[in-house]
Amino acid sequence: MALSDRHIDLRRDQHSDEVLAHGGDAEAHSILQRTGFIHVIRQHEHYHRAPAGLDQVAEDSLATKAVAALRSAGYWVACDEPFDTDQRINHYLPLGAQVAALADNLRAAETTQDAAAILTELTAAHDGVLAALTQVLDSAAEFFETLDQGFDRHTAATVRKLARHDLADVAAQLHRLRNKLADRHEDHPARSPCPSEVAAHEREASVHCPCPITTLPPRLPAPAPARRL
Repeated sequence: MALSDRHIDLRRDQHSDEVLAHGGDAEAHSILQRTGFIHVIRQHEHYHRAPAGLDQVAEDSLATKAVAALRSAGYWVACDEPFDTDQRINHYLPLGAQVAALADNLRAAETTQDAAAILTELTAAHDGVLAALTQVLDSAAEFFETLDQGFDRHTAATVRKLARHDLADVAAQLHRLRNKLADRHEDHPARSPCPSEVAAHEREASVHCPCPITTLPPRLPAPAPARRL
């Protein structure tokens, strides 16, 4: 990850008077969205802006909250003086990161049974991730319907299509993949269990297992715990 991805510029634009945030990586974008900013994607750039309809006091408060959240997660933030703050807030592991942990489990799965069990967390009919996502989409559709405007009812119909057709197709395909893995009963050829028996001629005194060295993708460091002020 480039060092520049840890830098965010959050200022009131001198031409449009909008509060805009530029820079940052995907995690920074998530933090901005969770504090209320809107992600704008253009052909040659993307940035975040404060929602429409806020007065200046509300915009300043939103921007200050974003600065505190970003700095709590270890980002370097350049900002206008009204947004600057020494406040730090707790940075909790979001729900999406917990679901993404299934990817790490799949990378470590040693058998097709292990992989099938992990995919079951996605495809379980009653309480799998996809079943829960369907419920969320249904509730979002109900919310738009109760707003009771013509275009809101159209939006509700679109959301229901996502839940009942598009997401249902994804769920059906993943369910088939899960079942195929469950039927195979095979060990993964490159992920055999570690025997934990180190040969006497091993060079490193600190070695704990005889498994060959593998090249793993770099992992982001965990954010430092936030300080309460």
